[in-house]
Amino acid sequence: MSTRNKGPFIKFNCASIPEGLLESELFGHEKGAFTGAISQRKGRFELANGGTVFLDEIGDLPLSLQPKILRVLQEKEFERVGGENTIKVDVRLIAATSRGLEELVSTGRFREDLYYRLNVVPVFLPALRERKDDIPILIEHFLKRFNEENKKNISLSPESLRMLIDYYWPGNVRELENTIERLVVMSATDNISASDLPISLSIPRIKDTIKGTSLITGIEEIEKSNILNALDKTGGVQARAAKLLGITPRQIGYKIRKYNLQ
Repeated sequence: MSTRNKGPFIKFNCASIPEGLLESELFGHEKGAFTGAISQRKGRFELANGGTVFLDEIGDLPLSLQPKILRVLQEKEFERVGGENTIKVDVRLIAATSRGLEELVSTGRFREDLYYRLNVVPVFLPALRERKDDIPILIEHFLKRFNEENKKNISLSPESLRMLIDYYWPGNVRELENTIERLVVMSATDNISASDLPISLSIPRIKDTIKGTSLITGIEEIEKSNILNALDKTGGVQARAAKLLGITPRQIGYKIRKYNLQ
């Protein structure tokens, strides 16, 4: 809805490029500026003139480049690598980070002046487990995408959907996306049941499980519960239960004896 809505939108991940190439990627370079610079090249800021630059993982931006970003924001100008001409640009900068910039500032790994220059309109995105209403919508989106890519028509059972919603997703949306992709690619049927989900999704967080018990006891209780569930699902056939758990028949036999499971 801004006046830049018809301008270019240029995105760049600050953690995806080696430090030595970052300046060239962001500000461009002149022909012969360094080995391999066989022609002039525009950088992300120059390409975004009149529009928006989105810098992802800006917390990984090297200290050496931070003053140049600050200069672009304040003076709206820069020089290409190996160049002498000052280039003027008019861009809006959107930055994102998974790291705490306040902590980086306090330890001297991120410039305080750049932090305050960036922190004009902050938007805080809670962890996925704190916005569970988003999970079904994201699952629907990822299912549609990966079904189209793999020419499948996979759906989720109500029980499997509930387990996905109840899981605490330490890896947030990326973990959810990877899980749905794996389920679609690996599924041999059109409907995914709870037993088809990765075993890790049924394991509760340790801190929610071991209230008043030792860490080892809590882990053993989780292990016993998973083995009993697998045996129940496979009619007590140890080899099938072991395959479901991702362990060998010998290992499950040892666990059954260890915990005296009937």
